[in-house]
Amino acid sequence: MKTASVSAAPAAVPSLSQRLRHGNLLAADCPSREVLKHVTSRWGVLVLIVLESRTHRFSELRRAIGGVSERMLAQTLQWLEGDGLVLRTALDVVPPHVEYSLTPLGREAAEKVRLLADWIELNLPRIRPEAQ
Repeated sequence: MKTASVSAAPAAVPSLSQRLRHGNLLAADCPSREVLKHVTSRWGVLVLIVLESRTHRFSELRRAIGGVSERMLAQTLQWLEGDGLVLRTALDVVPPHVEYSLTPLGREAAEKVRLLADWIELNLPRIRPEAQ
């Protein structure tokens, strides 16, 4: 007598939105929330977008991002560096200076936030008709 073998179908990998509905990001103590806060903060988004094009020195970043204070830029860069998204390179020159660039992980994050920023820019007339 033959028996039919039942093979288990591979478990479907839940999508991000499914995991968010059930996952840790919605939990108050989830460590992902800190990274989300850093990446999606006003200055975090802008730093990632500017660094996506090339390496910048601190003063170049500050000029490129209108309205950011020196303190907020320094804090944002520290957060993003701590999250492994930004690489800080201190050059041994006189006078000494520091350069900031994206890590491979930072490039991935920059691509995602740039897509959101582009969507906002393109849809601003629909979102805020008075802004035209």
